Amino acid sequence: MKKTCMIISGPTASGKTALAIELAKQYNTQIISADSRQCYKELNIGVAKPSPEQLKEVHHYFIDAFSIHENVDARVFEKYALDAVNEIFKNHDVAVMVGGTGLYIKAFCEGMDEIPEIPAEIENWVKSQYSAYGIQWLKEEIKNQDPLYFAEGEMENPHRMMRALQIKLHTGISIRKFQTSKKINRPFEIRNHIVSLPKNLLHDRINQRVDDMMVEGLLDEVKSLWSYRHLNALQTVSYRQLFQYLEGHISLEQAIDDIKKNTRHYAKRQVTWFKKYQNYNLF
Repeated sequence: MKKTCMIISGPTASGKTALAIELAKQYNTQIISADSRQCYKELNIGVAKPSPEQLKEVHHYFIDAFSIHENVDARVFEKYALDAVNEIFKNHDVAVMVGGTGLYIKAFCEGMDEIPEIPAEIENWVKSQYSAYGIQWLKEEIKNQDPLYFAEGEMENPHRMMRALQIKLHTGISIRKFQTSKKINRPFEIRNHIVSLPKNLLHDRINQRVDDMMVEGLLDEVKSLWSYRHLNALQTVSYRQLFQYLEGHISLEQAIDDIKKNTRHYAKRQVTWFKKYQNYNLF
C-alpha cells in the first residue's frame, strides 16, 4: 500500500477531532494536529484542545509541542509535520492529519514560498501603528492596501495581519500571491476530507462550545495568562476578548458574545478557504 496521509479539515466546532480519532483507530495509526493554537502547551480550554482521554486514545503530534513564548508559523509547521509524518510512516502505511488552519495544511501539502525579508523600518512602523491604534486600524489598512488578504486571510489574528501588511507595503504584492505560486509534490499520497455542516447547525455548535468553555473554567485560564497577554500567541479569539473584560473595557456578557461572533466569522473564513480545494471529499 502506498504511504498515505488522510487530512480531516473544516471549520471550528464541526466535529473534526472525534472523526479523526475514529479514523486513526480504524487504521491503527497516529494523528498530526494542524491547529495553529493547540500547539501551545499553556493554552487548553480556549483553543478547544482534545481532552486528556482523547489524547490517550491516539497519539497526537504538534499538540503541546511549543510554548507561547515561541514563534510558530506555517514554515515551522511544515517542517514539524513532515518530520512527524515520516516518523509515522516507519510503522504505519496511513497517517491522519486534522485541523482547521488552512495555511498550515496547505504548507504541508504544497510547500511554502520564499517571502522577502521585511526592512526593519517597515516592520517597526506597522507594529507601532497597531500598538497605538489597535486592530481596527489594522483591519482598515489591510482593507485598503491588500483587499485580497482582507477577503481570504485570518482577519482576527493581529500577528498574521501585521505580517501581511508589512509584506504588501514592502513588495507591493499580497502575501496571498506568495502563498499560492508554487507547489511541491510530496512523496506520499494525500487525501483531503472536509467536514461540512449546515450553517445554522455550525453556529449552534460554536455558541454551545463557547458556553461550555466558560463552564469549564475559561475565565480562570485567561486570568492565569494575564502576565503574558502581550504575546502573539494570545492575540486570538477567546483570550483577547476576556483580556478586554479583565481590563474593564467591556462586560463579561459582551466578551462572551464577542467570542461567539468572532468565532462564527472565523468559521466562515475557514469554510471559504477549504472550498477552494479542488480535490477533496466531503464528510
